[in-house]
Amino acid sequence: MLLAFDVGNTNIVLGVFEDGKLIQNWRLETDNNKSADEYGMIINQLFSYVGLDLGKVDDVIVSTVVPSVLYTIQHLSQKYFKKRALVIESGVKTGLIIKYDNPKQVGADRIVNAVAAYEKYGGPLVVIDFGTATTFCAVSEKAEYLGGTIAPGLKISSEALFEKTAKLPKVELEEPGRVICKNTIQSMQSGLVYGHMGVVDHIVKKMRKELEEITESDRPVKVIATGGLANLIDDGLDCIDVVDKMLTLEGLRIIYEKNRAGGRRNNSHGNKSNKAYG
Repeated sequence: MLLAFDVGNTNIVLGVFEDGKLIQNWRLETDNNKSADEYGMIINQLFSYVGLDLGKVDDVIVSTVVPSVLYTIQHLSQKYFKKRALVIESGVKTGLIIKYDNPKQVGADRIVNAVAAYEKYGGPLVVIDFGTATTFCAVSEKAEYLGGTIAPGLKISSEALFEKTAKLPKVELEEPGRVICKNTIQSMQSGLVYGHMGVVDHIVKKMRKELEEITESDRPVKVIATGGLANLIDDGLDCIDVVDKMLTLEGLRIIYEKNRAGGRRNNSHGNKSNKAYG
């Protein structure tokens, strides 16, 4: 079995793969203060609850945008699974041609999502991840990662309204059903949710146009969305073609498969490679 960790700023998503198929997945809160032992006990309980054996984990792969948690997960992997985790970082084979000005600056989660989306749906693509930040990534039909856009996520926007104003409350992120609202909570929900839909719709339109100009492809641009709030935003838009909630975990499996043969442990000791993703 392969155990995959997608460590985000807000949540850690875990997935267990057996024979290439995702058989279980869970979502935990990202906590910089938790030790490897605390995470290990939680994972042990999750495995036990669904009848999985920790001893059958053959390998571990980690994607993280939270460097402070990386050491914890690496320690956990060595202590509880006797494995050195494969970390998504410079030097890892992805199958993508990175066209970013500085490829090392591209977040691991963006690369993993792009790998999975291209493998599953082909290019050209726009990949949207509704996480703590909402990210938009463009991929050509030639597997070129062309770049993208990073916007504040819905939760960040909601927290900013609450923290930076004297009287506005915290609200649940859900559609109020209208934009002419008659109370403060629904007015905030309207601005947050429908405002974010507007951002997504506008960026996707511009990104589609730029992709068509850059790639000169005859194939239509597909728009793939993932992340915890993807369904909420997709319900009010026509520009998203597919919502794939397990896209990042699938990307980790695909990258693992590309790296497990021959020298796949080159980065497992935390050595810094001069290579970018490739």
